[in-house]
Amino acid sequence: MADSSPTAKAGLAHFVIDTRASSFTVQAFVSGFLSAMGHNPTIGIEKFTGEVNFNPETVEGNGFRLTIQTASLTVRDDISDKDRREMERLMKDVVLEVSKYPEIKYEASSISFTRLDGAQYSAALSGALSFHGVTRNQPITAQIAVLGEMLRAWGMFSLKQSDYQVKPVSVAGGALKLKDELQFSFHMVARKQD
Repeated sequence: MADSSPTAKAGLAHFVIDTRASSFTVQAFVSGFLSAMGHNPTIGIEKFTGEVNFNPETVEGNGFRLTIQTASLTVRDDISDKDRREMERLMKDVVLEVSKYPEIKYEASSISFTRLDGAQYSAALSGALSFHGVTRNQPITAQIAVLGEMLRAWGMFSLKQSDYQVKPVSVAGGALKLKDELQFSFHMVARKQD
């Protein structure tokens, strides 16, 4: 019996993100009176899954989905273990409220692809980001390279915590606090599935 799914009809290949070969980070920025003494923390996203359907020959694709486990976020900076534990506690318990919101989800049903050169493409995604109980449209642009059975995608995007009802962390009576905007950087590796 022939496969009649939308993916098969469109001739799209199904790619699944290889988390071990991928990297995904968040850069936060400090402000306030003591910001010269603080640092801009880099947060690593350790556990996430994702998939996309794409045909490099027809330059068509759809169905990008990404799920992040909020409890997997870790501070990557070169700081003392004590400071790392405290920053991660604040991030998980106070900012992200991981027990209440265990996942962050992004879904883009349609994607606009443009062939740049040979096996390189750009992709414009206009998807829904569900974060901290709020769902909003979040555009993302990525560069893509297809190497046989492997797809690589990389790029950056930013968002404001306040758009998702997240209060940026503030310590020392506001003398040191995180700015509202966060910058996300990703380099994803996805492998073709049969």
